Amino acid sequence: MRRYLFPIILGVSGVVVLMSLGFWQLARMEEKRAYLDEIETRIANAPIPLPAVPEEGPHKFQAVTAEGRFTGEYLEVLAGQKGATPGVMVIEAFVLPDGRRIMVQRGFVEEEARATPRPPHEAKVAGNLHWPDDTGSSTPPPDQKTGLWFARDVPAMASKLQTEPTLIVASAPTGDGIAPMPVDTSGIPNNHWGYAIQWFLLAATWAGMTVFLLWRIRTRKV
Repeated sequence: MRRYLFPIILGVSGVVVLMSLGFWQLARMEEKRAYLDEIETRIANAPIPLPAVPEEGPHKFQAVTAEGRFTGEYLEVLAGQKGATPGVMVIEAFVLPDGRRIMVQRGFVEEEARATPRPPHEAKVAGNLHWPDDTGSSTPPPDQKTGLWFARDVPAMASKLQTEPTLIVASAPTGDGIAPMPVDTSGIPNNHWGYAIQWFLLAATWAGMTVFLLWRIRTRKV
């Protein structure tokens, strides 16, 4: 019996650890689902006037409205849309009546339309506050020659446009033929169910290997 003890302990311990990781992923899946539901609720809420001091925690994805003037100062971020040719995402400085300068992500423009003039004009913007985190260690800096950005970086863009680090992602057209790119949850994956299945399959494999090892020990001739 002593020769079975260590394989049994190892097998049971491994199965317990792997199963616990699977159940942890199921719990994470429910947490992510609740988070996504909260985001969807914020996106769909009735819009409020732009807060005086927007904060990422309480205001991320909050639907807001703002009236003011597009200044004609904008940045272009490399982007693409399904069913469209490659193009750019236009992020423009927007001045409120009290002089505050914020940024508005107006939307998508195809490459062929990038040269279309976009003069300053008055506008009412409806959209959602957002603090996107698109940059990574491999993201190149903006192209010095073309001015093209490769990811959204709210603080850096605010510094470039001389605005506060507040970004409204427009949910409705703002003119000049720019197609809005409203925020949604499609870019926030919830893959924890797949991860849970992987851990459970590993637990089953570990259990099967343990049973096989015990059988080999049992049939081994002394």
